[in-house]
Amino acid sequence: MSDAMHTLLTATPLLDLHHPDIESLVARRGWRTLSPYDRIGAVYDFVRDEIAFGYNEGDELPASRVLADGIGQCNTKSTLLMALLRAVGIPCRFHGFTIDKPLQKGAITGLAYWLAPQRIIHSWVEVSLDGSWIALEGFILDAPYLASLQRRFPQARRFCGYGAATPDLSAPGVEWRGQDTYIQKEGIADDFGIFDSPDAFYARHGSNLSGLKRWLYERVIRHAMNRNVARVRASKW
Repeated sequence: MSDAMHTLLTATPLLDLHHPDIESLVARRGWRTLSPYDRIGAVYDFVRDEIAFGYNEGDELPASRVLADGIGQCNTKSTLLMALLRAVGIPCRFHGFTIDKPLQKGAITGLAYWLAPQRIIHSWVEVSLDGSWIALEGFILDAPYLASLQRRFPQARRFCGYGAATPDLSAPGVEWRGQDTYIQKEGIADDFGIFDSPDAFYARHGSNLSGLKRWLYERVIRHAMNRNVARVRASKW
């Protein structure tokens, strides 16, 4: 294995793959015994559906904290997915972007939507499998949340809102089949390129909020956002 590929298996402060909770999870699930293809699929499905779509205190959280929270959005779920993939021996890298604010409308409402920047930091994970790089973004929305959107908007094809931006809401192709998966790609505004880790990305580009806005978000607003997401998941429109 090249030095460059070895780097894509190492731990960082955010990718704390040697944390006891992460090591325990990997051991309990038996993921290391699977083929590389099935390792990716098992970890992907865990992050997509067992870590519900929701809003953490911030983007720059270690993977173990995201696991403990049990919820995540694109950036925090990306961190956890990368840590778990590296823990089972799958090289992976971070691809940073911004998305346009309207993509979040519906999932984010009221004051929270007003406070959000027009372009929001976004990311997906790229994994190395059989000599190719595969982009994984479809893990952001858990299956119950996505199913609720599909019931609410049964005629939708091209769709933007509620945390999704896809050319076909009825069949967005978020399942792991050894190919790219996307759920917010259609809302991408800026492409910041590829980074070895989320740590490297945030060191260069920062995160979504700072100052008073961040304080309000952490202590008040995100809790209202998560209650709204829970209502959407439960189809309480």
